[in-house]
Amino acid sequence: MPVSEDRQKFVYDFTEGNKDLKDLLGGKGANLAEMTNLGLPVPPGFTITTEACKVYLERGTEPESLRAEVSEHLAALEERMGKRLGQADDPLLVSVRSGAKFSMPGMMDTVLNIGLSDASVAGLAAQAGDERFAWDSYRRLIQMFGKTVLGVDGELFEEALEAAKHAKGVTTDVELDAADLRGLVEEFKGIVAKETGRDFPQEPREQMDLAVRAVFDSWNGDRAKLYRRQERIPGDLGTAVNVCSMVFGNLGPDSGTGVAFTRDPASGHQGVYGDYLQNAQGEDVVAGIRNTVPLAELERLDKASYDQLMQIMETLETHYKDLCDIEFTIERGKLWMLQTRVGKRTAGAAFRIATQLVDQGLIDEAEALQRVTGGQLAQLMFPRFDEKAEAELLGRGIAASPGAAVGRAVFDSYTAVKWSRSGEKVILIRRETNPDDLDGMIAAEGILTSRGGKTSHAAVVARGMGKTCVCGAEELEVDTKQRRMTVPGGVVVQEGDVVSIDGSSGKVYLGEVPVVPSPVVEYFEGRVDPAAEDADDLVKAVHRMMSYADGTRRLEVRANADNAEDAARARRFGARGIGLCRTEHMFLGERRELVERLILADTDAERDEALGALMPLQKADFVELFEAMDGLPVTVRLLDPPLHEFLPDITDLSVRVALAEARQEPHENELRLLQAVHKLHEQNPMLGLRGVRLGLVIPGLFAMQVRAIAEAAAERRTAGGDPRAEVMIPLVGTVQELEIVREEAEKVIAEVERATGTELRLALGTMIELPRAALTAGQIAEAAEFFSFGTNDLTQTVWGFSRDDVEASFFTAYLEKGIFGVSPFETIDKDGVGSLVRAAAEAGRATRPDLKLGVCGEHGGDPESVHFFHHVGLDYVSCSPFRVPVARLEAGRAAALNGTSSDSR
Repeated sequence: MPVSEDRQKFVYDFTEGNKDLKDLLGGKGANLAEMTNLGLPVPPGFTITTEACKVYLERGTEPESLRAEVSEHLAALEERMGKRLGQADDPLLVSVRSGAKFSMPGMMDTVLNIGLSDASVAGLAAQAGDERFAWDSYRRLIQMFGKTVLGVDGELFEEALEAAKHAKGVTTDVELDAADLRGLVEEFKGIVAKETGRDFPQEPREQMDLAVRAVFDSWNGDRAKLYRRQERIPGDLGTAVNVCSMVFGNLGPDSGTGVAFTRDPASGHQGVYGDYLQNAQGEDVVAGIRNTVPLAELERLDKASYDQLMQIMETLETHYKDLCDIEFTIERGKLWMLQTRVGKRTAGAAFRIATQLVDQGLIDEAEALQRVTGGQLAQLMFPRFDEKAEAELLGRGIAASPGAAVGRAVFDSYTAVKWSRSGEKVILIRRETNPDDLDGMIAAEGILTSRGGKTSHAAVVARGMGKTCVCGAEELEVDTKQRRMTVPGGVVVQEGDVVSIDGSSGKVYLGEVPVVPSPVVEYFEGRVDPAAEDADDLVKAVHRMMSYADGTRRLEVRANADNAEDAARARRFGARGIGLCRTEHMFLGERRELVERLILADTDAERDEALGALMPLQKADFVELFEAMDGLPVTVRLLDPPLHEFLPDITDLSVRVALAEARQEPHENELRLLQAVHKLHEQNPMLGLRGVRLGLVIPGLFAMQVRAIAEAAAERRTAGGDPRAEVMIPLVGTVQELEIVREEAEKVIAEVERATGTELRLALGTMIELPRAALTAGQIAEAAEFFSFGTNDLTQTVWGFSRDDVEASFFTAYLEKGIFGVSPFETIDKDGVGSLVRAAAEAGRATRPDLKLGVCGEHGGDPESVHFFHHVGLDYVSCSPFRVPVARLEAGRAAALNGTSSDSR
């Protein structure tokens, strides 16, 4: 929809906003305004709204009124600061920073020191009393502006800077003096002129306007779009732009810049966490180009600023009621707050912090459920390294984002993506990462850097993505050009060598280290008591959050399980029944021969003999399953896949027959089998003879399965059990199909009840997995006691593509082009498949108000999809056993978010 400019305000002073205006001011602008309102020391400035960005992106030009509004706010800022932008003798300098609604660390652009020029650099030096500082600030402006605004290759500036340090015989930029930096400024200006065909702009307002436009453009930059796809951030939000008066951390040893967290973002533990860098500016800390000191060191370097920072951190955490991520600068002993936001954290930290905040009375249990996610819980269930295993330790860095990652060493993002697409697991190794490495970071199992700390780009982005990360492993010498890493003692890791990194301890190993189950999985398995005094604090936190979720959720959670072992595990993981038992899995292995006999049967007697041989085997399966799930519902789906899946491959069988004929060997059985395979061969078997169609075409097949279910239930009831079987007829497209199978099933069940003297009360229902079934759900509900939505097949038939084929063909291109934000097989397509689910649920319940509704596709374990199913009003979701805890947590979160709970069922 076009953005209207009528009477629209596009610029807000920091004093005019608040933290609730993130849609308009972006996260950074809203929080700068909030800190200003709290009376914290924030440099004055103003925010250009996301609406202005939307107009620019839509029309290719800024709103007509924007320039005048910016001029008005800039004039007010100049009056407040007592100096003009770029004033020759005492210049006002500003930063221009992006700030979208959702944090996108390092993905979009920032330019510092805007307003500096050949005319004002001497004035800045005079006012600061520091010539080196002024020339350092100027070279930074040209470098950032050249790369960000003018599109100059950043490596050209880096190479010039490295050459200057090499010529001077120093290793860091702080060792370059004013004369060195003055020369570097001239070299940088030469690079700009050569690469762009124009001189570096000297007019301060032009610098600012071009920087604002560059920030708008960066919203649609490749790395920003890639990050949004990864994090599922909508692409139509736009970014705000924050124009803030500069404060300087590069004025000498009494100045610096840092990043702080009110709690450890890696573990959640309370304490002093962050990084500080003396005599540094802006991006130096997060870029990881110089190794920082721990934030606690600031107390020794500048106790007054440290104490003030600690007080501000407490104020912010209490105000936001959450972990806060803070950027600050100290300018000659004065503390300035440059940013705060609710900090990204690891999965373990999220669970610990949520329970801590409940204990502190800052949030309630319903809010605590919104502070964790099913995706984070899934991360906590991944294996970890076996501490007892013998492994060659290469070194140790900072544990930036936990996890156990193993893969082949690669030293650039291109290789990481290329190798991962070919099936290799890789560890991306860099001196430090930058936003251009995002695609490689996504492709890698883990990230290892030799520079940077817990607040570096690598650490922040890895935590946000749930990737394992070790940063600041200084003893490891990374040579990206030679594609190798040298370890103290002479060991060299070449590209392709296997390494293991432990994001919980910071250790780096050569080779593959064995893994063991996580303590969270052991808790779900019942091997760890969360109430024990020595129980892991993470296990205790997970237990509490799961208890909150189970006490809040309306949706029940079942499991997809085909055997007693999986059913028992699912029950330990908290499943309240089986939502899908796929009987076709019971016909594999040694039983395949019996299925072949069934298919080859020429007479009723041969068919009955084959079915008779299969019946006791099926019954035994069900007895074990009902025992494992005693007292809980077990939904058994009758045979669904096409019969050709149980027969030999047509090509292999043809070769066998041809060879036998050539050798004049007996081959009557193979020939009959080949004829049967040819008879059953279909061009598109998934849309052919399968599901209910099999039960109608092959006499006695479904009757045998229903009898096995009924007799197994009767046997369990006689033994004192409480079997609660449900019979599900698959692939129904019309009520007539269901009525025919239901009538046959009811006769079989009645026979078993008479023969055993047992009342079984078996529910009969169907799987909604075809669009026609969803569209005629009101009719189908006349013959069904329950619906179970088979969203895997429903997705295939709605979209008209095969999951087995398309994910390896065009899905990657569709994701890259933004046609899919995420695979519709991973998260339910709400507009298409979801609308059919909603309509079928409403129509089914209109016919039969007590109709039970569930879903048994893997969408049942996807966090976002679980919320959709809650909204639609389903009774349960069913998923693989390992995803049951995730579904339980998300069902609780959905209820807490919408104010509904188990009490309202």
